[in-house]
Amino acid sequence: MKYVVVLCDGMADYPVESLGGKTPMSVAKKDMMNALAPKSEVGLVKTVAEGLKPGSDVANLSVMGYDPAVYYTGRSPLEAASIGIDLKESDVTLRCNLVTLSDEENYEDKTMVDYCADDISTEEARELIEFIQSKLGNEEFTFYSGVSYRHCLVWDKGIPHPGELTPPHDITGRRITDYIPKGEGTPKLYELQKRSYELLKDHPVNIKRIKAGRRPANSIWLWGEGQKPLLDSFESKFGLKGAVISAVDLLKGIGICAGMETPEVQGATGYIDTNFEGKLQAALDCLKNGCDFAYIHVEAPDECGHRGETENKIRAIELIDEKILTPLISELKKYGDYAVMVLPDHPTPLAIRTHCSDPVPYLIYRSFDERESGVTVFDEESAKSTGVYIEKGCTLMNRFLGK
Repeated sequence: MKYVVVLCDGMADYPVESLGGKTPMSVAKKDMMNALAPKSEVGLVKTVAEGLKPGSDVANLSVMGYDPAVYYTGRSPLEAASIGIDLKESDVTLRCNLVTLSDEENYEDKTMVDYCADDISTEEARELIEFIQSKLGNEEFTFYSGVSYRHCLVWDKGIPHPGELTPPHDITGRRITDYIPKGEGTPKLYELQKRSYELLKDHPVNIKRIKAGRRPANSIWLWGEGQKPLLDSFESKFGLKGAVISAVDLLKGIGICAGMETPEVQGATGYIDTNFEGKLQAALDCLKNGCDFAYIHVEAPDECGHRGETENKIRAIELIDEKILTPLISELKKYGDYAVMVLPDHPTPLAIRTHCSDPVPYLIYRSFDERESGVTVFDEESAKSTGVYIEKGCTLMNRFLGK
């Protein structure tokens, strides 16, 4: 038996006026998802429990069968694991985004122009983070470079819950005045952000980017604090050897902490230009070489949602169906019995350009147990129409695996 999850990050949405009141899922040309829907289990699942923030960390842990109420210690520690940081019990980690802020004189008057600094390349970002480390790093604070705009700050003997830290993708286009770090432990963090702007605004990397018509990565933004994660291994929990295929450190970190394989995929970017074929091939290679379970995570729909890119979000869903799901089904048939689950982790609606905690549609297809779902397509409304609703998202994995 082979089991594969195709996780379409942020795919679910609200009805969009420019799409005639339909969602990107409902208008996307996704022949395989729609072909599987009539003979699958289709329904809604609540991946983000009440009281938790609707992040990809909480939602993906839930989908992977880990109850966030038990296992969640913060987002950035999971990313730190992917980067290869050996955390101490007393360390506090924070996500360190490279962002683009507007150029008002006072830092608190600036606007969050772009939470990802125009998709800055990993190579450019590494140079900037290493520069920040040389200027701001010390025995207390250490900066580590990650992928694209996503990096990590380790705070030695830091405050586990320093205060209110806002994700930058939640405030695109807004003045940061109301979103600067607040709380007992945040003054040091806010000072790092302010000093980073003075250091980065005239850095050669940014001067070159501006000349090329790209937005500069002119500030760090700190959020997503947490401490060393302790996950049970996926194999001991579910009896299956597994792999996580993703372009983002968060998902790789979950895989590493759960004792799963996390292959590198050249050209995997986390956006619509990602190497879809390469991600599929990495999953197939893992299945061929001893894995029973593969979790293929595709970030592209989420990034398009954050940017308000309607057509790109539709295209991202189509590319997942065309370049991953369709050939995946063809390859899995060679193994005999198999099961596939397709779903987003959370919605990232174009209208609000950030995550929300609404239930998401899911589809479970079992080659050995086809069933009539009563629907002819896979989208938010069809999933709702089945009346199948799973209140506790972390139970979905057991349901998928038949445990």
